[in-house]
Amino acid sequence: VLLAVTGNFLISISLNIQKYAHLRLACLAAQKPYYTSKLWWSGIILMVSGELGNFAAYGFAPATLVAPLGCVSVIGSAFISVLFLKETMRAADILGGTLTIVGTYLLVTFAPNITQQLTARKIQNYLVGWQFLICVILEIITFCILLYFYKRKDVKHIVVLLMMVALLASVTVVSVKAVAGMTVLSASGKMQLTHPIFYVMLVIMVISCVFQVKFLNQAMQLYNATVVVPINFVFFTTSAIIAGAIFYQEFQGAALLNVFMFLFGCLLSFLGVFIITRNREAEHLRIPYIDCGHIPGKKKMGKIQPDSNSLSYGTLSNEGDMVKTQS
Repeated sequence: VLLAVTGNFLISISLNIQKYAHLRLACLAAQKPYYTSKLWWSGIILMVSGELGNFAAYGFAPATLVAPLGCVSVIGSAFISVLFLKETMRAADILGGTLTIVGTYLLVTFAPNITQQLTARKIQNYLVGWQFLICVILEIITFCILLYFYKRKDVKHIVVLLMMVALLASVTVVSVKAVAGMTVLSASGKMQLTHPIFYVMLVIMVISCVFQVKFLNQAMQLYNATVVVPINFVFFTTSAIIAGAIFYQEFQGAALLNVFMFLFGCLLSFLGVFIITRNREAEHLRIPYIDCGHIPGKKKMGKIQPDSNSLSYGTLSNEGDMVKTQS
């Protein structure tokens, strides 16, 4: 739990550092690529560190516990942006943060408390289990249907895109936990890295991650982040819980009350994330300018008008010129 929470908190810090780096670059008279910024790279290093923490957490804790803790990055980013980027604290942030914290507490308290050593032989046995085989067949059929509508019918609805991301995420979670579990076991002296199944799961993990990013980027290009983030969080977490419950049988022997309270904690976390991200984009767009301070070569304070429909930062307004309306 500490690994997952710390990893997600580092990710939220890294996102704000990268955003701050982009804002600083926007204020420069001579525009530079973002990858030349040391501040941006420090954010990337923090993000990689956070993802490594998440990866390690899968080796020690059930997937059904680690995946929902991704809400920590959402709530952390919301509150850090208030302190670091001087964004406005809203009542919705406080309410959503409270619900998310309560939901996280319930998740941690009532999550399946099982410890299993993921040996190569155990992973192989799980792979040929009838529960997993049925689940994989249903997922493949569903994914093919969604891919048909996406490619042939040109359906780009957000639910179609994020459902494909979620189906791939279930495969990613299974493979990540297998790789992390066998790595942790090997580090403790019980070598598992010599078994072919380790490298099979490693390849599956990489391929599923690549295609996940592809479809997620497609969704981010077509829809606002305030819509994509909460829906993706709900879909990803749900698919991860189902994958952990079916493949690793993490709810086996769990009391009905514990399962109910765990799911109730998930529901509170989902609701908190939706409240935090709701209307954030609309409130941000009410601020028409980013005040960059004194820009070299200008006679007065220069301002940049963001262009939400392109990747550029906007246009500099000269003294006496009327502000140009962005399409």
